[in-house]
Amino acid sequence: MIRKAFKFKLNPGQKEEYKKRHEELWPELENLLKSAGIQDYSIFFDEATDSLFGILSIENPENLDDLPKHPIMQKWWDYMADIMEVNSDNSPKSIDLEKVFYMK
Repeated sequence: MIRKAFKFKLNPGQKEEYKKRHEELWPELENLLKSAGIQDYSIFFDEATDSLFGILSIENPENLDDLPKHPIMQKWWDYMADIMEVNSDNSPKSIDLEKVFYMK
C-alpha cells in the first residue's frame, strides 16, 4: 500500500463551503475513487495559509492517472473551481509532498 500526500489551496474564506461540499460528496464520485483503489482518504485545513493537505492510501498509484479523464472527476473539478486555486482545466493546483517520516 502506498500513501500519497499532496497540498492545494482554497480561496480565502471558503473553508466552510469546501467542508459543506465534501459532506455532500456525490456517491458517483466516491464510487469512482474507491474503484480506483483509493482508501483512507483525509483532507486537513491550515487556517493560517488557506492550504489543504490531503493524504490517501492506494495499492497501485498508477490508477490515479486515469481519474482526470473521467467525466465525473471533471464535473467535480468544475463544481469546486470557484472556491480554490485551479489549473486551466479546473483541476486543483496540487503539489505532491515527499514523505520524510512515517511511524507505523
